[in-house]
Amino acid sequence: MQYDGLAWAIALLAVLVVFVAARILFNSSWFLGWLRGTFGLVFLALAGLIGLVAYDLYSYSPLPEDKPIVTLSFQGDGSRYQVNILEGNHERTVTLEGDLWQLDARVLQWKGLAALIGLEPGYRLETLSGRFLAIEQQALAQHGRVALAQSPYGVDLWRWLRLSQRDLFLFDPQAQRVTYLPMADDAVFSVSLTPTGLLAQPMNQAAKQALQDWQ
Repeated sequence: MQYDGLAWAIALLAVLVVFVAARILFNSSWFLGWLRGTFGLVFLALAGLIGLVAYDLYSYSPLPEDKPIVTLSFQGDGSRYQVNILEGNHERTVTLEGDLWQLDARVLQWKGLAALIGLEPGYRLETLSGRFLAIEQQALAQHGRVALAQSPYGVDLWRWLRLSQRDLFLFDPQAQRVTYLPMADDAVFSVSLTPTGLLAQPMNQAAKQALQDWQ
C-alpha cells in the first residue's frame, strides 16, 4: 500500500506539472517572447562566431612577392639555440633544442569567385620544431616545439576546412613544411614559398657548412 500511495501521489504531481506546462505553452504571448529571445541569442552567438572567424583570418598575411616569407637566424652553443624569426617587419626570438629544425606553415589559397575577384592567397606560420638525432636526448628535450600562432577560442577555419574536407567553393587550405634541416651556431636560413612548397635556402657560410656536414 505504501508504494501504491507513493505512485499515485507522484502521478498526481506529474498531472499537475503537465497542467502548468500546458498553461504556459498555450499562452501565446509567452511563447512568442521565448521564441524571440531564443532566436536573438542564436543570432548573437552566430555573430560572435563570425567575429572570431574574422579574427582568425586576420592572423594570416599575404604572400610576399619575390622575397622570403621568413628568415631564421640561429644563435647557440651545443644543442640549445636562440632562434630569431624575422617575418616581414615582425621580429621575435624563441628557444629551440635539437640537432635539426622543421617549420610548418598554413596556406589559404582562394578559388572560384574569390579567385576571380582577385583575393590574394595568405599564409600563417604554425610551428617551429627541433629534433635530436639521439632518442635519449629527444625524450629529455624541454623546448622541442614552439607554437608560432594560435586561433582564438579554438575557432580555426583552416583546420575546420581540412578536417571536413569542404572548401565552401572558396578556399583551398594547404599544409606546407620545411623538412628537418641542421641547426648550427650563426646559421641563417631563408624560407620561401614556391610552386612545389616551402623552400629553405642557406644565407651565410655557417648555414652552407651545416648543410654540407649534414649531407
